[in-house]
Amino acid sequence: MSPRFRRADHDDVPELVALVESAYRGEPSRQGWTTEADLIDGQRVDTRMLTDSLADPATTVLVRLDDQGDAIACCELRRVDERTAAFGMFAVSPTLQGDGLGGEVLAEAERVAARDWGSTQLRMAVITLRVELIEWYGRRGYTPTGEEQPFPYGDERFGRPLRDDLRFTVLSKGLAPPME
Repeated sequence: MSPRFRRADHDDVPELVALVESAYRGEPSRQGWTTEADLIDGQRVDTRMLTDSLADPATTVLVRLDDQGDAIACCELRRVDERTAAFGMFAVSPTLQGDGLGGEVLAEAERVAARDWGSTQLRMAVITLRVELIEWYGRRGYTPTGEEQPFPYGDERFGRPLRDDLRFTVLSKGLAPPME
């Protein structure tokens, strides 16, 4: 792993919850282009959810650090099976979005999934209405699988939807085997 990346631990939980919330919810998220503030209100992640993820041996949370050692981006990787990993909880500080940091985090996640887990496929679920985000992933080799997943309406751990037509599009990309 690059020195600018590390795996999160329990001490990172408050900082990462704040980072994820700032990237997706409320007014601070409007500084970046990944905001979901017009689609979903409430939280994106909370302390309990992140703590549970960190305790799961099939899950790794990667943190991208700035030169001062502060978290400026993160993502979650979860082993689905022996060949597939899932990518989620992807957040870049809103004031740093658009400068290539997201692509750097995604590339590191792909490397970790392939190298550490032997994954040959990385999958993710993106809100279908987030066309610009789906296109961003498309430019990085991700394609729709044809699968859709329902939004977890009624489960406020994932926010309070402001629309009744939310659902997820599943995207996938094949990963190259790690270089020996």
